Amino acid sequence: MSVLTVNGVHTYYGNIHALHGINLEIHAGEIVTLIGANGAGKSTLLMTICGNPRAAAGTITFKGQDITYLPTHEIVRLGIAHAPEGRRIFPRMTVMENLQLGAQESPYFETDLERMFTLFPRLKERHHQRGGTMSGGEQQMLAIARALMSRPQLLLLDEPSLGLAPLIVKQIFEVIKEINEKENVTVFLIEQNAYHALKLAHRGYVLVNGHITMTGTGQELLEQPEIKNAYLGGH
Repeated sequence: MSVLTVNGVHTYYGNIHALHGINLEIHAGEIVTLIGANGAGKSTLLMTICGNPRAAAGTITFKGQDITYLPTHEIVRLGIAHAPEGRRIFPRMTVMENLQLGAQESPYFETDLERMFTLFPRLKERHHQRGGTMSGGEQQMLAIARALMSRPQLLLLDEPSLGLAPLIVKQIFEVIKEINEKENVTVFLIEQNAYHALKLAHRGYVLVNGHITMTGTGQELLEQPEIKNAYLGGH
């Protein structure tokens, strides 16, 4: 069953044509990754799915419902959560306050809080600490946990490994796999670390200058010579 369908989407930033007729599909239970160079339009696509900026043309469908022109808060209520690039937690708020904001007055707050503390034991240790005083890895854990507190069916992750030490990156990717397998959350992952992303993902898309140029299973893309040359220099 298709959870998200992006069909012929064009997006502009002012006069800049950032996305050119994007077509992709994400099915329930999948981890799908989008790889590409800096400036290819990866983050723009996630933000367009969330309604800011709006698609100038084309349609975005979530579980059969057209969400192309819905306000962002309504898109979130339908079951899409976004952990943006750069984490963007509330630095002056504590871990607990950040998680409360993510929960949006959910009646399952206590249950979900325990789930997050099980997924991210470090957050339990730091629950009274201000977000801005934590390490980059801890802030990334908080950003993902805050998104999960809304009980999304689709989690959009934008560069979760950016700027993190290899050991923390490994932990973050293990958590993404666990969220997908045990929590049954569908994941759309944007990641510059193409090797890790394609190893983890069921399927992937390649974005070049606002165009989808290639798609396949994670393993198929890992084996493509052009992917190896462009994105997997260290592997």
